[in-house]
Amino acid sequence: MDIYSEVQSSEPAELINSPFGGRYCGAIPPRRRISMYRAVAISFFSNKNVSTDLFEGTFRFINASEYEIGIPIAGSPCSYTITPSMSINKTGALISPTYPGAYPKDMSCTYQFLGESNQRVRLEFRDFDLFFGGPHCPFDYVKVYDGPDNSSALIGTYCGQQRNLVLYSSESSLFVHFYTLPRTANTQNRGFKGIYEFSESFVKLDFIRENDGIHIRGSECDQKILSKKESTGFVLSPNYPYPYIPKTVCRYFIYGMQDAQHLERVRLEFNSFNIPKMEHKDKSESNCTDGYLKIYLKGQETADAYDKFDYELCGNETQRVISDGPRLAMVFSSGELQGRGFKGKYTFETEYKIPGTAAPDGTCSFTYVSSSKKRGELNSPRYPSNYPSDTNCSYLFLAEHNEQVTIVFDHFKIKADNNANATAGAYGSGACFEDWLEMYVVYRDNNDRLLGRYCGLTAPGPVESPRGAVGLRITLHTDQESVASGFKARYFFESAKSDAGDCGGNFSNEDSGIITSPNYPAGYKAPGRGMASNACNWVMTARAGYKLSINFEQFALEGDPAGRGCPAAVLRLWVNVDSDQPPVELCGEKPPVEQWHYISTGQTARISFTTSDKTVGAQGFRIVWTEIQDSGPGPPSIGLLCESTYHFQCAAGYCISDKLRCDGVKNCGPGDDSDELHCITEAAEEDHDVLIIITLVVVLSLICLLCTLCHSRRKRRNHVRQLGLHRNAHYDSQTSATGFL
Repeated sequence: MDIYSEVQSSEPAELINSPFGGRYCGAIPPRRRISMYRAVAISFFSNKNVSTDLFEGTFRFINASEYEIGIPIAGSPCSYTITPSMSINKTGALISPTYPGAYPKDMSCTYQFLGESNQRVRLEFRDFDLFFGGPHCPFDYVKVYDGPDNSSALIGTYCGQQRNLVLYSSESSLFVHFYTLPRTANTQNRGFKGIYEFSESFVKLDFIRENDGIHIRGSECDQKILSKKESTGFVLSPNYPYPYIPKTVCRYFIYGMQDAQHLERVRLEFNSFNIPKMEHKDKSESNCTDGYLKIYLKGQETADAYDKFDYELCGNETQRVISDGPRLAMVFSSGELQGRGFKGKYTFETEYKIPGTAAPDGTCSFTYVSSSKKRGELNSPRYPSNYPSDTNCSYLFLAEHNEQVTIVFDHFKIKADNNANATAGAYGSGACFEDWLEMYVVYRDNNDRLLGRYCGLTAPGPVESPRGAVGLRITLHTDQESVASGFKARYFFESAKSDAGDCGGNFSNEDSGIITSPNYPAGYKAPGRGMASNACNWVMTARAGYKLSINFEQFALEGDPAGRGCPAAVLRLWVNVDSDQPPVELCGEKPPVEQWHYISTGQTARISFTTSDKTVGAQGFRIVWTEIQDSGPGPPSIGLLCESTYHFQCAAGYCISDKLRCDGVKNCGPGDDSDELHCITEAAEEDHDVLIIITLVVVLSLICLLCTLCHSRRKRRNHVRQLGLHRNAHYDSQTSATGFL
């Protein structure tokens, strides 16, 4: 069976000039057909094997005026101009040329609605069925324009099956274009049927235009308000401050900025609110059974989840709300009771997505108070997405009187200049001059002390506020160029420790000392269960006229200053505790060939060793500190004369206590062991003393022996002398006797 529904002449020979309406066979009948003009032709063809009851149908002649919906436009069988004067009540039917029959191919119909200057046009499609070729409707479509012709702003392009399609003009005219594609395939779609209405009672759009809103084309009173970057304005009910029109529904879409560099949220508070509510006794039902204002804070409108509102307001109640993200939507339904409506003030605020108590002025300032929460997290704006450029953020941590605050970093990536020192990491103002993070100790006299400036991948080490401080403060600065993912950290408020912390001590009036990490050299360990950190604080104070030499003999802490910083364990050295200069921050492993040697710039130096709950453990460190004579600014002079004979001058020029010579500790600094040269060991000294004693004994014994020998010899000589005299006397007597001399 062949069907021709666009036949303009009743002559059978003219069928060859008529558009072909389709060929059908089998068991599926063609859909209903309505002629485009005054005739329909059906051609039936069969072979010799003809059976009975091949097809059966009905026909009916209908009034053609139903399809003549306005003043015909010359040159088109289905284009019309429609004005309000064509009907008494300014309404009428809008119907496609062959509805509800299958519409023809290769057809173009236009409908031009021209109202009066104070009117708007409303279209309601009650049945809509066009061939669906895709979401952009590339084949058959209906286009609706907000104006008198197709050069006006497009409201929308529609195809497929549409439900509840209601469209309004912004002003007094509307233009509809119905187009079907020239093709060989059969079409089975019905087209459309609806109603139109011209009216002065539709909502006037002045309340949108006068308040920086944008009317959403095609709607009666829906509007969108887009941020101009931290802008503010007012949102009103229709006809405010006069009573609104009953049975009106308006939607408000208030959208903040959301792109690679900006993310905002919406703050809304009402200055005036009056939507009458009906009283009822059933408390299980909503109080807003007539008019209401529903507020959506989580972007529910993007999924058409209008039943999942966050607030439903009516009566005279007001509410201050903040969106959870860049979108805030409202649906206003006026119901049957009239009221004055509402006036609200919206403010677009930069959304930082930072946990904490935000500053009331909307700046990137957040406060963390111990009395509110003992532990929690913090992060850079929009983490883990990139932080915005040209931003300054502040994080203030305030502990109670008997508490300290600890901060541990879990992720750190701040944009750094490519020329940053790759060996020492991106640390300090010399390396971090584009984007950076700074940490401060906050004291009660508002005299904040800088702990350090960080950027690149050099994460700050765990930090514990010293006893007596109010807390800690972190600042993040970004410039106008490239960005990075930022940081994530944790904070803990814990009971205050002593000045020395978990270990450590104070040294004064001493010539030298040795500082080692806990359990050195076996290795330090992580804090105990439930503890955020361990801290050891040492303070060394030299006497007046002296400084401190601090030499790192051994050093091995987990961390990599160039690669990832010191997030788990860190040693900080203040060479002058009275200065505002930040401490030296150390981690990693000191190569044996390197010399880590520091001279204090004042009488006092401080060392702090802090571990966190992320600590794995390493060997630790051994530090030798020595009191040296102050030679003034700069390195010591080789020709420096030590003040006292009790001072020893090292080969490097330092003057140290003479007591430190030959004590087994190299106090002259790295590479200088002059204080340990030409020394006799204790055992050698004992042997030397014994040898001296033995020598003295031997000498004394020899002296005694010699004295004894000398005495015996003298005695013998005396005896011999006496014996000689006796003999002489005897001889004399004999000689006298004999007369001989």
